[in-house]
Amino acid sequence: MTAGGEPERAVLVGVDIGVRSRDNRAAQAGARRAAVRAGGVSLDEGTPESAHLPGAGLSTARPVSARSSTELDAEESLAEFRELVSSAGGVVAAELMQRRPRPDAATLVGAGKVEEIAGVAASTEADLVLFDHDLTPTQLRNLEAALPCRVLDRTQLILDIFARHARTREGQLQVELAQLEYMLPRLTGKGKAMSQLGGGIGTRGPGETKLETDRRQIQRRIDHLKGELDSVRLVRKQQRQRRESVPAPTVALVGYTNAGKSTLFNRLTGAQVLQSPRMFATLDPKLRAIELPSRRKVLLSDTVGFIRNLPHTLVTSFRATLEEVAQAEVLLHVRDAASTYGEEQKTQVEKVLGELESLDKPRIEVLNKVDLLGEHERDGLLARSQAGGEVAVSARSGEGMDALLKAIDRALRSDPLIEAELSVPQQEGAVLAAIEAGMIVHRREYEGNLVHLTVSGPASLIGRLRQYRLREE
Repeated sequence: MTAGGEPERAVLVGVDIGVRSRDNRAAQAGARRAAVRAGGVSLDEGTPESAHLPGAGLSTARPVSARSSTELDAEESLAEFRELVSSAGGVVAAELMQRRPRPDAATLVGAGKVEEIAGVAASTEADLVLFDHDLTPTQLRNLEAALPCRVLDRTQLILDIFARHARTREGQLQVELAQLEYMLPRLTGKGKAMSQLGGGIGTRGPGETKLETDRRQIQRRIDHLKGELDSVRLVRKQQRQRRESVPAPTVALVGYTNAGKSTLFNRLTGAQVLQSPRMFATLDPKLRAIELPSRRKVLLSDTVGFIRNLPHTLVTSFRATLEEVAQAEVLLHVRDAASTYGEEQKTQVEKVLGELESLDKPRIEVLNKVDLLGEHERDGLLARSQAGGEVAVSARSGEGMDALLKAIDRALRSDPLIEAELSVPQQEGAVLAAIEAGMIVHRREYEGNLVHLTVSGPASLIGRLRQYRLREE
């Protein structure tokens, strides 16, 4: 927010590194499009500024034949970056795209493009320029010197969103650690982004004295935060040990940010955790018990969403939180079935799971938001789900929840289901109640004072009733 309480206006700069040839660049330029969006404009490299200023009203479709995988990646990344800006409370004043075969060491985008960005920022009265790419300390300083407003890169924006959404003490510690580790190499020649705290995007830091102190003091603060988070990790370990004394496997929801994990968590558990279309609405893990069709109880964990190029500092800082993923027996990989780049999102999630050494865990692919698909595509996904592939669901409407619970039941390996025959005296009311509550009763017969039962249930529960067992299959 600006000092007057208005949302900050941002110029977005997409960067596509690796354009292969001059001819390819010319072909792309010939197929370039400029879309005027609500509250913002879209610019592409080599297009006159005046054609894209607010009110120009241009919208040119790009021929399908002119699209390439690299180009689509850059455009989709910029669309995702736009959502990040919205989650940070900003509005898009203008968008630009720079394509180059290699990054410019001084400014990332080159001197000519910097002049163009400066002109657009001045004409749109932008409060900041956001780069959909990480900037080196040198590039950040050079860009701040050349542009009329603050400059932030992709990692700074994501850190700012995390700072907005951290509610618990643990979450705030983790965000502060990630911010300080990112800022540490950028302390030399403090620029406009670090000069003082304000109320805008990228200024939610751990405090003015911490930002403007020397490297040694910040390093001491980092060490202190790591110590506190180690204590959090110890507490979590003790909590898990207490949970393990009463066997209840953990199932963790993982997935790309805004895939609908929290909505699915609420649908399965009846909880009321925050559901939001904004990115990274969930930072602090939630844990709730659910009952499966087999009557087994499991703990369902909701975790922070992943994203393309998730800053490594966040992965390491949030390791205490993400340990719920590492400790889970089964992962539910929630994917947005309506997304146009779902495979790319899947790859990014698996990349983070690899960092957490959790790629080898049993995973269930949960294709969410099927209610947003057309009838033909939706029917195809549901048919694949019934054939034992991915599980197609709608967390919003509740469609597919029974199939998902059955899939979780099949995937669990600890405390397996077994079948047994029991003979229980009728006066053992507590035992009979435990059987009804925790097992599936297939057959019940009465003989004198005894109740003969054929049941299936968790091995741990049936094991505690060994004195009543006749035989086991």
